[in-house]
Amino acid sequence: MEYLVHILVLVSLYTTLTFSLDLIAGHCGLLSLAQAAFYGIGAYTSAIVALAFGVPFPGALAAAAGVAVLMSMAVSTPSVYLHDDYFAIVSFCFQMIVFSVLNNWLEVTRGPLGISGIPQPVIFGRPVGQLEFLALAAGLAVVSYLVVTRLTKGPFGRVLHAMREDDVFSQSLGKNTFYFKTVAFAVSAALAAAAGSMYAHYISYIDPSNFTVTESILILSMVIIGGAGSRLGPLLGAVTLVLIPELLRFAGFPPSIAGNLRQMTYGALLILILVVRPRGLLGSYGFEAK
Repeated sequence: MEYLVHILVLVSLYTTLTFSLDLIAGHCGLLSLAQAAFYGIGAYTSAIVALAFGVPFPGALAAAAGVAVLMSMAVSTPSVYLHDDYFAIVSFCFQMIVFSVLNNWLEVTRGPLGISGIPQPVIFGRPVGQLEFLALAAGLAVVSYLVVTRLTKGPFGRVLHAMREDDVFSQSLGKNTFYFKTVAFAVSAALAAAAGSMYAHYISYIDPSNFTVTESILILSMVIIGGAGSRLGPLLGAVTLVLIPELLRFAGFPPSIAGNLRQMTYGALLILILVVRPRGLLGSYGFEAK
């Protein structure tokens, strides 16, 4: 039972991450490789303020989201001038910078040793158990779905979709594309940081290896496979790529082989989706060349 709940918690957290990235990659059309960076910023911020200052979980989560929103400016600002492959390179550089800081700022992050002893969430004076944490993680996934849906179904979303199709044309119509991109990135970063905060308090230990560029590629793969710009595509992508390694555990492969096989399976599935159905399983937009 505990194992099943653990898997559902991971699915919920990755669903939040995929919805947050889909706002940028799916609706804005900006291919970002920095989502794990905001995930890590949220996890480390929450862990540090909880351990160093005794901030309770709700406050730590809010601090994580706030720091991520501020840091999102480092990625949203170049998006005004850069598009397509050039923006992907900038987001990749931001991801590598964040990872390097987490890995080398020993006085704050403890570097490769990581941070342990992160306290469990306490709500209404009571520690949160595993089932309650599943409810929190699932609730965050629902909130992320509602926020992204609310943003993308109204006038704000129509501008995002117009920018995706032709950014220059959107500017010619008088739309302040910098404002829309900045808000979209801020919301995306806040959601990813909230997921990172929950992950840190759930696992009670974090280190930089949890927030590498490989993790960003995994989150992007979930968006692509599930389908960008769709209501349930991110959820489907998260469920698919979280369950694959768990199914391989029951196949009886040695751990050394199972890890490599998992990466091969991810790659093969991603190639198959891009070739057969570039829009993903439920997607409204594809990542094929324009």
